[in-house]
Amino acid sequence: MSASQAAVRTTVTLRRRLGRALVAGAVVLGLVTVGAAVALWRMLDSQDLVTDGYFVAITEAESAYTRLVDAETAVRGYALTGFDGTLEPYERASGATSALRSDSRDAAVREAADAAVAAAERWDAEFAAPTIAAVAADGPSAVTPEEVEQGRVLFDGTRVAVEAYLDVLRVGRDEAASDLAAWTRIVIGSLFALVVAGAVAGVALWGTLRRWVTAPLDALASDARVVSGGDLHHEVRTTGPGEIAELAEAVERMRLHLVAQVQEVEASRAEISEAHDRLSEQAEELRRSNRDLEQFAYVASHDLQEPLRKISSFTQLLQKRYGGQLDDRADQYIAFAVDGAKRMQQLIQDLLGFSRVGRLGGELADVPLDGALADALDNLAELVADTGAVVEHADLPVVRGERPLLVQLLQNLVGNAIKFRDPERPPVVRITAERVGDFWEVECRDNGIGIDPQYADRVFVIFQRLHPKDLYEGTGIGLALCKKIVEYHGGRIWLGEPDGPGTSVRWTLPAVEASAPEPTDGTE
Repeated sequence: MSASQAAVRTTVTLRRRLGRALVAGAVVLGLVTVGAAVALWRMLDSQDLVTDGYFVAITEAESAYTRLVDAETAVRGYALTGFDGTLEPYERASGATSALRSDSRDAAVREAADAAVAAAERWDAEFAAPTIAAVAADGPSAVTPEEVEQGRVLFDGTRVAVEAYLDVLRVGRDEAASDLAAWTRIVIGSLFALVVAGAVAGVALWGTLRRWVTAPLDALASDARVVSGGDLHHEVRTTGPGEIAELAEAVERMRLHLVAQVQEVEASRAEISEAHDRLSEQAEELRRSNRDLEQFAYVASHDLQEPLRKISSFTQLLQKRYGGQLDDRADQYIAFAVDGAKRMQQLIQDLLGFSRVGRLGGELADVPLDGALADALDNLAELVADTGAVVEHADLPVVRGERPLLVQLLQNLVGNAIKFRDPERPPVVRITAERVGDFWEVECRDNGIGIDPQYADRVFVIFQRLHPKDLYEGTGIGLALCKKIVEYHGGRIWLGEPDGPGTSVRWTLPAVEASAPEPTDGTE
């Protein structure tokens, strides 16, 4: 697309096109509506003129004319008879002249009405009133036949004037009726034109929307369906006015971006597949290596146990039989050999225990830590009694795990706390637990010699010792075994911060939903 085409497309936007179409349609409909409104107003005005104007005026004029005729007859009868009863029609016609008055907008109507009123008033003033007065005073003989004839001739002028007024009203009514019919036809035509204009505007608007909106959107939707169906290489065409074209361009850019992402994903998938194959090979190699190591550990432990038992047995026999018979140096050498054999046996047993964690696959069950601690204390009963140690614990929860491993965990931690006691005070060990989220956080706190914080990570590494073996016996596997047991159960273990002398070892174990109630302080 050239720059000029892009500029034109950007200028002629859908909003501007629809605005022009709607303005044009609104102008046409407005003109037709204004014409129809004017025609309707003129029609209603003509209708009011015919019904409320001329019809009322003609009706009142005819009624007044009839009363005047009756009044003229009554006056002539009174002049002939002198009987007062004959004047009743004259008295009823006293307001007839006011009915003939008119305030019409038509000057001809007003002039005719004024002429009729003037003729009626002249007849009344020049004949009717004098005649009635004369007869009332002197009787019928007071009025001569010639005067009566003159009154009749004078009334004929009134009749002519009233009929002329009626003729003017009828002519005006006919003209107003003609205008009413004409404006009625115009109103009907205007309404028809309004309907036609509305229909044409609707059709034009539909055509405009179809050409500028629905058709481009249908084309865009069709391209989008093809792309969403999986054909990412299908080009989205840029059609339609500005906004829709911009939308199509945005969809096309999105398609190109998706194509690039898919290519990246395919490349990444190939790399992941290759890495997965390598990992599978490495995992298989690790499984073979683990099997070999387990076999080696089993064979080595059993093969080492037999010669060590012989060495230990014979050195102990040598110590018993010849102890004190040789010199002091020989006794010292024999003691060294006995102690080394014992420590070697203990080291092999600890290594076997360390390698068995998580490998033998014991049965998982809900284990009350109270019971596990009781078993551990039974195993440590001699050590507790010899050292005078006090082991306290709160109500401990129920966890899911292997009971022998949890007993071993508690036994190692309590045993370590007692072994590394402060010689200046009796050992006190306290076991507590609290719920933290989905885990139980258990703490073993003692008042022993403590551990320097700089060694917080080393103490859980196998064979790591912080004290000489001549001061504290052991193989350096105890805390490493505790770490392996805790991690096997899905938890973690670390050194806490004691609030006084001694050591705090903390570890977590996954909570069991139907576990024991929240622990409360208590002692054993």
